[in-house]
Parts: sequence; structure tokens; C-alpha cells
Amino acid sequence: MYTTEFDKKAAEAALATMSDEDAELVAAFEARVANDEFIEPNDWMPDAYRKTLTRQISQHAHSEIVGMLPEGNWLTRAPSLSRKAILLAKIQDEGGHGLYLYCAAETLGTSREEMIHALHEGRAKYSTIFNYPSLNWADIGVIGWLVDGAAIMNQVPLQRTSYGPYARSMVRICKEESFHQRQGYDLLLEMMKGTPEQKAMVQDAVNRWWWPSLMMFGPPDDYSPNTAQSIRWRIKRDTNDELRQKFIDATVPQAELLGVTLPDADLSWNEGRGHYDFGALAWDEFYAVVRGDGPTAKERLKARRAAWDEGAWVREAADTYAAKQTAARAAA
Repeated sequence: MYTTEFDKKAAEAALATMSDEDAELVAAFEARVANDEFIEPNDWMPDAYRKTLTRQISQHAHSEIVGMLPEGNWLTRAPSLSRKAILLAKIQDEGGHGLYLYCAAETLGTSREEMIHALHEGRAKYSTIFNYPSLNWADIGVIGWLVDGAAIMNQVPLQRTSYGPYARSMVRICKEESFHQRQGYDLLLEMMKGTPEQKAMVQDAVNRWWWPSLMMFGPPDDYSPNTAQSIRWRIKRDTNDELRQKFIDATVPQAELLGVTLPDADLSWNEGRGHYDFGALAWDEFYAVVRGDGPTAKERLKARRAAWDEGAWVREAADTYAAKQTAARAAA
């Protein structure tokens, strides 16, 4: 999942509305969730649940769409026709993921246009990871391996999230993201068989993407205002820190097989915990990127706004065609 949990005021405001809702409805809703039943669009749900899901799913959708940009930057410079075709297919998949997710979010009562305008105006967030630049071809492999790998760690539990449309959309997304992760790792394996310069490119990319990838899981649990309620409502199944630890434990052996060094001097196996210990993350950097100060943040939003404006004629043509079809059916 590409999301950024950083909206304490919104979380507090949403939870405050629960006190005004019918206690019996809330109790029945929470009983269904606790019983692992899916909540569907026409079912009653607390306003706070609806708002939390709208925020999370729309952030996820925005991240899929914005995430096409650092990869699209290398599409015309891929080193072979085969690599270009693979990358193009991946970018197409990400666009499809955004479509599924916008559709799921719309079932909660917010239109796609409203969500996109919130993104363009800076009111909605997307994953901080996409505010970093892709500087060399190895970045494409590392994005697949680390960024999509972190996404998969987040997304697999979402197949069991409590909101039915979101859970169902994640089934296909997880299958495709799994392929993306393998594609990225395969690219890096090939480069690590190459020249010293190619190996250096891979190591450089790993050095730059490792820490931002760990931040993809969101802030530490103690500073995540939405996690506790999301766990209670089965929107999330694991906390940010639990997922981050799972990702590190799974990724270290992959790095060893690949032959790269992860840029963390404190990374070591802790026999007592049964997990890897790791160094402190630069949370000041994380919060700065969330605020819009990332290396490519302004560039990313500028590109999205331009794409929306330049695509207006397509939307208008589609609306006109749909209106004609509706009129023709009514006249038949």
C-alpha cells in the first residue's frame, strides 16, 4: 500500500463524530467487523470509518498514479526493446491499479473528481517514496525490488480488510505487484553480472532508496494517529512497525543473494528477538517530504496537474458520447 498516515487533526475530528451516532448501530457495525464480515457500500457505517477509508484508499490511488512518473522518466531510455516492453507493461498496470482504487473509493460517496482536485490542491497525500528522483537505470530495478516489495508487504493483508470493495480490488493488485517486484529483482540480478560500473550503479541506487522504502510504512506506531482505530476496524491488520520489521527480515537475505550492501551500519540479526535490528530512520526527512518538501514534490504535482488539464478533451468527449448513448436508449 502506498499511503502516508499523517493527519492527526482529521483523525481526531472523525472519531469525535462517533459520539453523535446511534450506539446500537455502532455496536452492530463493530460486531460485524470483529466477526471478519465484509462491510459493503450500502451497509451502515460510522462516519469516521467512511472518512478513514476515503482518505486511505484515495491516497493509495494517488500513489499508484504518481508512481508512474519516476518510471516513465526512463521509458525512452530503457537499454533494450525487451526492457522497454516490460517497463511499459508495468506502468500500464499501475494506471490500472489507480483506476480500481478510485472506483473503490467512489463507493464511499466521494467522486473521483473531488479526490483528484484534493491531490492537485495539496490537500490529499500520496506516498512519500514518489518524491524521490530516479537517477539511473538501476533505480528502476530497485523501485521494483524495494518499493514494490514494501508495497506488497502492506497490501497482502489488505485483501482481508473489512471494506469489501477495497479488499476485492487488492486481489488483482497484489498479483501484479508481486510480478513487479520479481521484475525489478531480475533486472538487478542481470546488472550485478555485468561490469563494475553496472554493479556500482546498483549499489548507488540501493543506498538512495533503502531508507525512503522503510519510511513507506508510515511513522512509528507511537506517532501514527490512525493506526489503533484502523486495526480495531480491521481496515489494517498490522501496525506500521510490524510491517516494517517484516519487510526488513524478508529483504536482508535477498540483498545478500543479490550481492549488495544495505546502507545501515546497525543492521544485524538479533537471535533473542528472532528479527533484524536496524538503525534509526530520519523521521525529520519523512515529515518534511510529507509537507511537500521532497526532492521532486513540486515536479510530481506539476506533472499531474498538466496531465489532468491536457486530458480534459478526452473526458469531455467521453461524457458527450455517454450522453448520446443514454439519449438513444431512451428514445428506442
